Amino acid sequence: MTNPILSAWNTPFEIAPFTTISDDDFAPALDEAMQAHNAQIDAIAANPDVPTFANTIEALEAAGEQMDKVLSVFFTVAGADSNPKREELQRAFSPKLAAHYARISSNKALFQRVADLWARRDDLDLTDEQTRVLMLSHRGFVRAGAALTGNDDARMQEIKARLASLGTAFTQNLLADERDWFMDLTEEDLQGLPEFVVDAARAAGQEKGADGPVVTLSRSLIVPFLQFSPRRDLRQKAYLAWTARGANGGETDNREIAAEILALREERAKLLGYDSFADYKLETEMARTPDRVHDLLMQVWEPAKTRADADAEMLTQMMQDDGINGPLEGWDWRYYAEKRRKAEHDLDEAALKPYLQLDRMIEASFACANRLFGLEFAPLDVPLYHPDCRAWEVTRNGQHIAVFIGDYFARGSKRSGAWCSAMRGQAKFPKEQAPVVINVCNFAKGDPALLSYDDARTLFHEFGHALHQMLSNVTYESISGTSVARDFVELPSQLYEHWLEVPEVLAEFATHVDTGEPMPQEMLDKVLKAANFDQGFQTVEYVASALVDLAFHDGAAPSDPMAKQAEVLAGIGMPQAIGMRHATPHFAHVFAGDGYSSGYYSYMWSEVMDADAFAAFEEAGGAFDPERARALEENILSTGGSREAEELYLAFRGRLPGVEALLKGRGLIAA
Repeated sequence: MTNPILSAWNTPFEIAPFTTISDDDFAPALDEAMQAHNAQIDAIAANPDVPTFANTIEALEAAGEQMDKVLSVFFTVAGADSNPKREELQRAFSPKLAAHYARISSNKALFQRVADLWARRDDLDLTDEQTRVLMLSHRGFVRAGAALTGNDDARMQEIKARLASLGTAFTQNLLADERDWFMDLTEEDLQGLPEFVVDAARAAGQEKGADGPVVTLSRSLIVPFLQFSPRRDLRQKAYLAWTARGANGGETDNREIAAEILALREERAKLLGYDSFADYKLETEMARTPDRVHDLLMQVWEPAKTRADADAEMLTQMMQDDGINGPLEGWDWRYYAEKRRKAEHDLDEAALKPYLQLDRMIEASFACANRLFGLEFAPLDVPLYHPDCRAWEVTRNGQHIAVFIGDYFARGSKRSGAWCSAMRGQAKFPKEQAPVVINVCNFAKGDPALLSYDDARTLFHEFGHALHQMLSNVTYESISGTSVARDFVELPSQLYEHWLEVPEVLAEFATHVDTGEPMPQEMLDKVLKAANFDQGFQTVEYVASALVDLAFHDGAAPSDPMAKQAEVLAGIGMPQAIGMRHATPHFAHVFAGDGYSSGYYSYMWSEVMDADAFAAFEEAGGAFDPERARALEENILSTGGSREAEELYLAFRGRLPGVEALLKGRGLIAA
């Protein structure tokens, strides 16, 4: 019987046939796909003909189709709808996949063919895109250790396999801590909470099988609980549990895992001839060096800390006015900041939420994409991996562009956070293929679902990533969509957030859940005026995390990451009542894989550009200026990694921005 993962997907737009795939299909499908991929790689490496771009680079691009099918399905469900079997498979697959790809990157005959092409590149009559793909392929082999020999080569393979296992363990430990902890609430404990928080707590209790409402460690529930609960004792209990994820002792403790990961990364960098892992990692990014990253972060840190310190004084006074003495704590900040926001801006999130329906915000994100890029979205009735998922066909001028899948609600089987991934990337070689793109979020479920303003911003952010995938128009999948420098990949997503704040967008789509009336102009004005509220707090918690990440990787790996974290925070004068956005034991961006290691700063690097890029629209004909939209698509959204990121931005804007645009955008210096 043919494995449904590996058989032809005779489904609309060749979407994965989720309903016919069982967990028992994954392991045999992966084994078969790996064998097929190995045979393809061996054939390329052993080809007796002189290396050409077609018989080597394009052959590599075409290889591994079955692997792509298996891994796209598996990692989609493992991240968004895990279960014990999938967690077990993930633990088994991680070292196996690391060894598989290490075998390819250490194939000396294959690397020699790529190196031969690279040496002869000026004589090969390649297109600019082909030259770029060749360069990236050669660089990728070198950075993976293909030029290593003997013991160094063997040790590199061991390091890669161990890092893969550790990253999986870190992720699963974090998921276990988030899934297993919850705090029961009595009816009395619900007093003072807005209706949307009460509804979310009751829904969470049902999901957990509890007798009543609960608070979980899902950000979409715990943050509003910390904002609105008048019960300081319960806020403290919830906050301490939230910040202790991955550091509770026992089997799910991530602290020793983090230490081993950092040591292995340093060893890996040294094997490749770099002074530190940060030097290795940043070589291919826009920032290039750890010093440039540190300079950016400190330029933002000083004004952000000044603002946060001033805010802390005000919040402490508010707390003392409530008869509570002692210092402002982490479980106090959001509660008193929310009271202050209501007092200063007369903006009550409980009153705002009914105007931010999930469905209407989805419509808003689609409508902006239609006005900017001519995209149209039609619902698709197709089987997906979870009943919460929804799908749309994306077209332009009647032409199929992509399939977009949205998975919006929090659940215990889903890892925390929000992300965008492509189950299939755009490409024209070896055949024309349109992307299948997924946005995964963790919003509180409701009937209907209502979002906070931050939730709505997250929805637009992830949809910006989706547009980067959907509008990609390159030949080779290896450079399509979001296959760009890590500190450039957040530009489209953070830029798209700006359209949520365009008054005409909110006026049309921020409609009341019961009456259908648009958000009153007075409330809309308050929303926009309060957009930068509490930016001292938000910037400090982010920059502190980025500085700790950089310090972990810039120099010798710390044997005790928690001590290093404390040292960095003390050195920058971290305010007592603000925690890192991601403390080390739950810093999945950095420890679940290499993606954002030494690279958590990249959100801020991209924000320097996104503030400047949106200003380009405002300087032209406004947020929907067609010429700027066309320039954005032609120079950034459609180009993937076909050129250097700096070159792409210069083509769009004509210059590179300074940090002032970011500071003004966050309200940290005068506009």
